[in-house]
Amino acid sequence: MQLTLEFGGGLELFCDSVKIHNVDVDLPAEEKKLTMKQLLVWVRSNLIKERPEVFMKRDTVGSCYSPARLSFSRNRQNIPNFMILFYAISSVDGLSTFRVHPIASISSTHLSTTLKRNSIQVPRRLVLGIGVSFGAQFMTNSATNSIIASARTKGSVDQILENVEWPQQFPFKDEDFQRFDESSDLIFYESPRFVTHIDDPAIAALTKYYKEVFPPSNTPGVALLDMCSSWISHYPAGYKQERIAGMGLNEEELKANKVLTEYAVQDLNTNPKLPFEDNSFDVITNVVSVDYLTKPIEVFKEMRRVLKPGGKAIMSFSNRCFWTKAISIWTSTGDADHVMIVGAYFHYAGGFEPPQAVDISPNPGRSDPMYIVHSRKLATA
Repeated sequence: MQLTLEFGGGLELFCDSVKIHNVDVDLPAEEKKLTMKQLLVWVRSNLIKERPEVFMKRDTVGSCYSPARLSFSRNRQNIPNFMILFYAISSVDGLSTFRVHPIASISSTHLSTTLKRNSIQVPRRLVLGIGVSFGAQFMTNSATNSIIASARTKGSVDQILENVEWPQQFPFKDEDFQRFDESSDLIFYESPRFVTHIDDPAIAALTKYYKEVFPPSNTPGVALLDMCSSWISHYPAGYKQERIAGMGLNEEELKANKVLTEYAVQDLNTNPKLPFEDNSFDVITNVVSVDYLTKPIEVFKEMRRVLKPGGKAIMSFSNRCFWTKAISIWTSTGDADHVMIVGAYFHYAGGFEPPQAVDISPNPGRSDPMYIVHSRKLATA
């Protein structure tokens, strides 16, 4: 049986089979066509109750849960395979709620499409998912008033940010920076967490990278800032500078960080203004926390302000998170997408060199992945 999914605005996609994490599930036999709303009802009333184990794949860190990937395949020509991510959140009854990000990625290896804004209103996740998941370059054509997503394949995360043709306007919307839990971050981080959020091989890889790119220890006049810091910064053993400032949300954690010479407790999502003078730091680091920023452009502009000309900003991240606190655009996309997203922050903040990506994952598929997106402040900024 073939199932047709209606997305509205005249857009329909056809599928011949449905899988959850590559396990076949039965299509709703009584239906030949489903709207997205009907699909979600079907998922919640049938799949989640019948197959809770595939929806509750708990990550090893924190309260994160992996998405259940429903992949839809088709046998018709010119219609790509695609997937929808469903997030289930554990509670007392095990499955009280779940969150959906429609069309988080397109699994076609070759796709080029023009979507007319005036003729077909396509869910924005579809457009973004097609482009970012394959390092696509988005271009806005004012003459045709259309969005073009042109897929290009690359062999490595390191190449994702090479020769990107960025759209003229910032391509994200306010809802991309919403979170499942919009309560105060200061409350969420009120209790100290003396834990690490990536595994030991990933930590070792990050520390090794820092050792390669940091100014030598005890260099006169050198200052570093560790943003979104905690009780440990993963800097090389014994690394010291006259000034290493830290910013975070929990004072007990910051007090315990032996590498810091000073610290400030501040919620960047309510106040993105950094409490430092212009041109203060040679290096800024941020470890597995860029995914929580709800005002990233404001924060990146502040990073540019407090960096010295030629200073380096290093954003590192993995696939681990406190899912309820991570922004929507992050939880609905994959690792390659995240590289593009952070690269976009640098680009649209202005005053930075073209961002670069580095994959420092120590054991792909066997331990936590680890990615770096970095850039330098322009000498003239």
